[in-house]
Amino acid sequence: MTTKQKKDKFLEVFEAHLGNISQSCRVIGIDRKTYYNWINKDNNFKHKVDEILEAQIDLVESKLIEKIQNNDLGAIIFYLKTKAKNRGYTEKPAVEMNINEPKTLKVEFI
Repeated sequence: MTTKQKKDKFLEVFEAHLGNISQSCRVIGIDRKTYYNWINKDNNFKHKVDEILEAQIDLVESKLIEKIQNNDLGAIIFYLKTKAKNRGYTEKPAVEMNINEPKTLKVEFI
């Protein structure tokens, strides 16, 4: 099997195994180092891997939205904590530092 054929097969298996690198490498008989070499040296391959991962994120986000539409409180809270931080839905304090004035430290709890 040529390298191009291995890459094409990897992409097919990678998508089927939901982006699991280890499983995909095992199925086509390469090690992770080979995968990372392909990613670092072949922009077209990297682009296709990125497309597969983005499609999976889209799928998972659609599942989250379905949960929200079904009034799943956990899904609603998760969404607000990750997508609506700017509206105050966060549990972590925001820390602002001005490096031009090292004696000034402003801590604001949101």
